[in-house]
Amino acid sequence: MQQYLTNQFAGTGGNIKLTPEDFWVEEIPAYIPSGEGEHLYLWIEKRNCSTLHLVQLLAEQLQLKPADIGFAGLKDKRATTRQWVSVSAPAEISEDRLSALEFDADIKILAVKRHSNKLRLGHLRGNRFKLNIHAVVPDGLKRTQDILHVLEHTGVPNLFGAQRYGVRGNNHSIGEAILRADFDRAAQEIIGTPATISNIHWQKAAQAFADGDIDTAVTVMPRHMRDERRLLQALRGGASSKKAVLSMGKKMLRLYLSAYQSQIFDRQVRMRLDSLDTLWSGDIACIHASGACFRVEDPETEQARADVFEISPTGLMPGKKAMLAHGQAGMLETALLEKEAMPVESYSALNGLQISAERRPLRVRAEGLACSMEDDILKLEFSLPAGSYATSLLREIIKTQ
Repeated sequence: MQQYLTNQFAGTGGNIKLTPEDFWVEEIPAYIPSGEGEHLYLWIEKRNCSTLHLVQLLAEQLQLKPADIGFAGLKDKRATTRQWVSVSAPAEISEDRLSALEFDADIKILAVKRHSNKLRLGHLRGNRFKLNIHAVVPDGLKRTQDILHVLEHTGVPNLFGAQRYGVRGNNHSIGEAILRADFDRAAQEIIGTPATISNIHWQKAAQAFADGDIDTAVTVMPRHMRDERRLLQALRGGASSKKAVLSMGKKMLRLYLSAYQSQIFDRQVRMRLDSLDTLWSGDIACIHASGACFRVEDPETEQARADVFEISPTGLMPGKKAMLAHGQAGMLETALLEKEAMPVESYSALNGLQISAERRPLRVRAEGLACSMEDDILKLEFSLPAGSYATSLLREIIKTQ
């Protein structure tokens, strides 16, 4: 059974992302390019194109490595999005050349500016959203207004979005298998179980892989699935499952490992839905303005700061050098870690893929909340801080799978 912060209000039902225009996202940058420096920043609008696919297209057109392309955050594929992308460009790649790049109609370069550093993951303040929900219930607007009133004062549960867990929702299982050095299972999870795959060509490749027919699996795997094909090609070339999995590249592998951390954090959010805005003794609190964390010794005194959204309790993203909560909050975290039984040394076992522990607030503040109706389409507008997901707010409103 699904759990919600706003269980006292029925959801609107409805459908999202029927078209890319139904999900509009604009990045709120941490800074604006200065106009000087060796890096070129591109302000790009794209439809039906993931950030990683955009990086691949830019690298191919400019004959660069994907690692030379920087971005602050991953954006949804089935959406209309605007974001900055940086290019660590050699001298022969000029602003004019970048402005003249030709893509299909779904990708537009809106501006090109220089800056002194490469754009890196997390270099953004947040994202601004304009979303359409189709076919909501007749009193959907009233329900939404009631729900938004709660979210405005209590905060939005800071759950990770479904995209963190991948198309089949198993990215965290892949990350767990990698951390446990079970690379046979990791490879199987990456290629997929045939019964869980709807794409017929991918399904055939997964079945061939399960049958031990690597040649057929490589042949029929869809060409746009570059990472899966790279894994299969490595196995066909005689690589061990470990070498084949690690050949997928650090960006992809970090996504899997991060998904493993994310599902443990999400479990903590769900366990504290009734107290997202309440500090417990021993909690690690986050100061929203700076991101700094501190241990709560006197929850009654600190609660006044939580009531005005200056601070919030945090949950654990497990990894090396973890700062663990004490008291009641610590008991919850310890129980989760003991159930996982993940050896601490696993987080440091792979060169270049070490995972450090983090603290993440259990709730975030949504700003600029607004809603309206147009025919049977519910229109929403809001902004969320970096690292938070619109789907966490949407699930409270729609309340359906």
